[in-house]
Amino acid sequence: MIRKGKDKFFREHSQSPLPARERESFKGLSYYPIDPSYRFELDLHEHDERRTVRLDATHGGDRVVLRRGEFRFTIGDQECTLQVFQIDPVVNRLFVPFRDATSGVETYEKGRYLDLEPVTHRTPEGKWILDFNEAYNPWCEYSDEYVCPFAPPENRLDVPVRAGEKRYAEQ
Repeated sequence: MIRKGKDKFFREHSQSPLPARERESFKGLSYYPIDPSYRFELDLHEHDERRTVRLDATHGGDRVVLRRGEFRFTIGDQECTLQVFQIDPVVNRLFVPFRDATSGVETYEKGRYLDLEPVTHRTPEGKWILDFNEAYNPWCEYSDEYVCPFAPPENRLDVPVRAGEKRYAEQ
């Protein structure tokens, strides 16, 4: 249902990232089938020293974020680590930009994002829910008008993550 709502937003809303000329013919985004093996309940390994870092972004820009910690998990037999960021110092929402072995082939070449809200992405035991089925493309995938941070080199996974949103193809 969330996917259908996003398609409707992209097709009809005035703030859609799609250029107006593409909205009428837009048939929907493409996704991998939902796969429970790409959903993890994890501890956030907080860094002893939280510091701000600059993530490179489209159009030669950058985005300043707080480096909070990292998630450690296994996909298949591959141990993986992703750095976790906080964009807004007041809001406890976590931001996880990543690239994987599908980037540039099946998914957006610059990477995909996960946003983790404390209310919806925490278990009663306090673990964070990292669900790659929710991975989405940054808006710069749909239009050059947006400035989007890239996944940093340390958030490049060598394994394919066949979950979430696929590469966008103009229709």
